[in-house]
Amino acid sequence: MHYGYFNGTIAPTEQLAVGITDLSLLRGYGLFDYFLTYNSRPFQWDWYWERFQNSASRMHLPLPLGKDETYAVVMNLIERSGGADVAFRFILTGGYSADSISIERPNLLILAESIHPTPLIQYEQGIKVILDEYVREMAEVKSTDYKRVILMAQAIKSAGASDLLYQKGGEISELSRSNFFIVKGDRLITPSRHILHGITRRTILQLAQSDFQVEERPVLLSELYDADEAFTTSSTKKVLPITQIGDLTIGNGHVGPKSKFLLEQFNELVKTW
Repeated sequence: MHYGYFNGTIAPTEQLAVGITDLSLLRGYGLFDYFLTYNSRPFQWDWYWERFQNSASRMHLPLPLGKDETYAVVMNLIERSGGADVAFRFILTGGYSADSISIERPNLLILAESIHPTPLIQYEQGIKVILDEYVREMAEVKSTDYKRVILMAQAIKSAGASDLLYQKGGEISELSRSNFFIVKGDRLITPSRHILHGITRRTILQLAQSDFQVEERPVLLSELYDADEAFTTSSTKKVLPITQIGDLTIGNGHVGPKSKFLLEQFNELVKTW
């Protein structure tokens, strides 16, 4: 059984409920964040809290709890999960609104969830993604608005793909729920704008400093043609190779050594987290 927190109450998840006048339901106004624990410790807690705080500020939503109070809730929920590693989902909504538009007091929901790991075969074979001409609104905010990828679910499935790679005007930004990298020789290149600044992305950039020439900059679609490797990063995906983008095969079509190396580096880091 997993537990959650809602506005001061900790209870089994199925006993928590948000009222129907919440702006997240009425207007789709809310944000979230998501992270895993390793060895029963929140991964990169300081960085996740910084991002959650930034999203809240940009959405003009005051945080009901401070950093230390929230950490205490997280540790309480880990303990109630029996010490097993879990995923955490923070959801901050616009709160209940008498006139269905004004922000009065946000609602904070913290959920401990089971981790759903990426299938091993995807690391061995890589994944296919399809291009989508789209840029997320307020890309630096982890908002709850994911209608684009939900609407495109059938197109993704029909293409035998796993996800979308967003681009606009020939410039790549990110996947629907993760960041994007290409490798050219010893250069590790990742888009710098119109993206959510992922915490796994930030971790990989840090780990790569001594072995790669790291470039954070605008990345063009045309650069895919001579890329040796491509991969995506997120909490659940870690470092997941991309071997095909639309009809284009990346590199030789196999998972490359640099992607494998960075995944190994990440796995070594979290072993001793």
